[in-house]
Amino acid sequence: MPETTGHPADSIESFLEMMAAERGAAPNTLAAYRRDVEDYSAFLAQCGTPLLAARPQSIAAYLKAAAASGLAATSRARRLSSIRQLYRFLAAEGLIKDDPTTGFSGPRRERPLPKILSIAEVEALLDRAASRIDRLSGRDRFRALRLKALLEVLYATGMRVSELVELPRSVLTGDDRVLTIKGKGGRERLVPLNSAAREALFRYLNIGNDSEDDLAPMIRNRYLFPSRGADGHLTRQRLAQELKALAFEAGLDPERVSPHVLRHAFASHLLDRGADLRAVQQLLGHADISTTQIYTHVLEERLRQLVRDHHPLAKARLDDG
Repeated sequence: MPETTGHPADSIESFLEMMAAERGAAPNTLAAYRRDVEDYSAFLAQCGTPLLAARPQSIAAYLKAAAASGLAATSRARRLSSIRQLYRFLAAEGLIKDDPTTGFSGPRRERPLPKILSIAEVEALLDRAASRIDRLSGRDRFRALRLKALLEVLYATGMRVSELVELPRSVLTGDDRVLTIKGKGGRERLVPLNSAAREALFRYLNIGNDSEDDLAPMIRNRYLFPSRGADGHLTRQRLAQELKALAFEAGLDPERVSPHVLRHAFASHLLDRGADLRAVQQLLGHADISTTQIYTHVLEERLRQLVRDHHPLAKARLDDG
C-alpha cells in the first residue's frame, strides 16, 4: 500500500487527468473540480492534515468553516461531491486504505419556498380574464371562457395542472359541487367547487347556445377542456402560455405567474385563513403531509417580511436574533 503522505498537488492532478480522460469532463467542469478540491486541500494544509490522511472529522471541519464563511448550502454540497469523487479515485488507485467520505452525510439542501400570489393578484387575474369575454365572439370568446373556467377551477381546487387539463367531461356527472380527481398513483380524491367555479364552467359549457358560430365540435369532446392538438385536450404548456399573457395584461410580472403558482396560492390562502393542514393535504393530493407543511413556512416567512418592512425596530431586533 503506498504511503499516505504524497504531495497533494500530484494527487489532485492525477484525479483531474482521470476525470478528463475517463469521464470526458468538459473544461469548465474540470475547472470547477479543481477549485473545489484545491480549496479543500489548502484548508487541510492549514490544519496540518495531509490530503491522503484526512478523516471524516477533517471534512466536517472544512464544511463547517465553509458555512461560517457564508458559502451557500448548495455550494457546500457541490464541494462535498467533488471531495467524494477525489477520494473515490484515490481509494481505487490504492493511494488510501479507507475513503473518509464513506457514510459521510453532507449539508442538507434547503428546500426553496414556493412562489405564491397575493389574493389581490389572483383577483386581478380573474377580473382580467372576465373582462376579455364580453368583447369577443366566436372561437376567441370560446377560448376566453375556457381560460376563465380553467383559472376558477384551478384556484378553487388547487389541483395539479396535469389533473386539470386532463379532466374528462364525465367528471361533471352527478353533484356539480364536487369533482372526483384521479391523481398520482391512481389515487382518487374529492375536491369542492365554489360558486364562482361552477358559474364559469356553466358559461363555458353553454357557449354554443348563445353563439352564431358552430362550436359544437370544440365542446362535444370527452375532455372537459378540449383542444385540436394530438392529445385531444389543452396542454399544460399552452395553459401556461395563456396564463402568462393574461398576467401581462393584468399588470403582473409574467415570470411570477404559472398554473403551479396558482396551486400554491390556493394552499397558502387556505392556511392563512385557518384551514386545517390535514384538510389541505387531502385537497392537494399529497401522500405525505411534510410536502404540505412547506406552505406553513411560506406564511412564516411572509409574517417575518411584514415585520421587517413595517416595524421601526424590526431590523435591529431580527439581526440580533
